[in-house]
Amino acid sequence: MRKKHLLLIIVLFVLLTSFAPSKAMATSWAYPFVVWDGYIYVISEDEYVTEIGDKIGQVTRHSDMEQYSGNFSNAYKKGTIYYSIEGVSTDEAIAIEESGGRNIKAYREGEYEIRSVFGEIVKVFIFSILGILAVILVYKILRTIVAKGNHYH
Repeated sequence: MRKKHLLLIIVLFVLLTSFAPSKAMATSWAYPFVVWDGYIYVISEDEYVTEIGDKIGQVTRHSDMEQYSGNFSNAYKKGTIYYSIEGVSTDEAIAIEESGGRNIKAYREGEYEIRSVFGEIVKVFIFSILGILAVILVYKILRTIVAKGNHYH
């Protein structure tokens, strides 16, 4: 009887965890961006800046598949320079150096948050355990109800 319970638990665990991503999820980006000072700046489509201010940073990591911390970009290669824009707060926008000496405007959208694959795995594990516990609880309740029903006959 214990082997049946163990088998049931293993089967349920496998079923529940099969819904987890089998590989670290590739990130799909809705738009090109850079990260500077913990904030994400979305690249404008064709708004170029001529009055640039000081150099404020540069892309330290580039990937179009994964997220990274620091001055990260999904569109620009490592070393691409960020500038402040004269008369515009960096809380609003910055300029990004492009080839040909042009600088494109990027608007600050909000704080940059990295999605953790580890966090996703932990969630799946917790839900799997809760699912198994729920099945065990239902099984025990049903077994108790059936046992009580047999006593009355």
